[in-house]
Amino acid sequence: MKQIDLRSDTVTKPSAAMMEAMMKAKVGDDVYGEDPTINKLEAIAAKMLGKEKAIFCTSGTQSNLLALLVHCERGDEYIVGQLAHTYRYEGGGAAVFGSIQPQPLDFETDGTLSLEKVSQFIKPDDFHFAKTALLCLENTQGGKVLPQEYLKKAKKFTKDNSLSLHLDGARIFNAAVKLNIDVKEITQYFDTISCCLSKGLGAPVGSVLCGPQHLIKKARRWRKVLGGGMRQAGILAGAGIYALSNNIQRLEKDHGNALALARGLAEIEGINIDVDLVQTNIFFADIKADMVHLCDYLKKKGIIIDKSNNLRIVTHLDISEEDIDYTIKAVKGFFT
Repeated sequence: MKQIDLRSDTVTKPSAAMMEAMMKAKVGDDVYGEDPTINKLEAIAAKMLGKEKAIFCTSGTQSNLLALLVHCERGDEYIVGQLAHTYRYEGGGAAVFGSIQPQPLDFETDGTLSLEKVSQFIKPDDFHFAKTALLCLENTQGGKVLPQEYLKKAKKFTKDNSLSLHLDGARIFNAAVKLNIDVKEITQYFDTISCCLSKGLGAPVGSVLCGPQHLIKKARRWRKVLGGGMRQAGILAGAGIYALSNNIQRLEKDHGNALALARGLAEIEGINIDVDLVQTNIFFADIKADMVHLCDYLKKKGIIIDKSNNLRIVTHLDISEEDIDYTIKAVKGFFT
């Protein structure tokens, strides 16, 4: 029985072609800057995202933390979403490793942070307060794509307020594909961008942090401090290059599958889904049922979901249209 894992797009397996690219990758010692495949990946990522330099990281958690560490000093503060990954799901790394204070705010319905509210939380230049140094946004946020006009305003806002602007762009290519624009049209507004290769793009490991040369140089030092200096890591970079070369435009299929699944599940009495909010490959479902029993029922049919009433569903390259139809029928079977 095929396993249909809808918990996250981090669960994908490398394709045969990606594995072949990994096997053929030329390697060297990356700490010495001598791994040719790592260097190639970083150059490709920097060019694609419109920045001077890039650095390959073990994870999105690490690349986001590097960004916070290069933008902020000890005792500084960054403003971030209450449910943002950098604040809620990355172990408090900014505070633990950088002595950086987070100032979380609630997201708006569309995944943005109200700039008016942000302005109210920027601390004055006074030694009583942590100095506000950075605004951190997320795109996509809960599967929602931030409006381009908002990003333009956010850039001007941060410049006017002497703040840096970082993007947790774990799924930045999902946003670009949804808007049918070059990803640089999004990244142009940010000082640094973290982009995951191991989510929708299907690589087994890794993220890249892109930005200006002086910040990436600083990030490289912090990466070493954090234990992220890798040696013959070109094997992993080979997967990243393959992902960036082959798995971007196909994200549209994941978006279509997510919408089809959301529409099918929304027809079931006992499941509430705002289909209008389904923009990319992630959506949320409020299910009026015993989630333990539902999860056990679906698991026997080869379908894996999280045991949460505010259920998050994520489609990815290992999920087919046939899997979507099968899942809808299986869930309907539980409720009938």
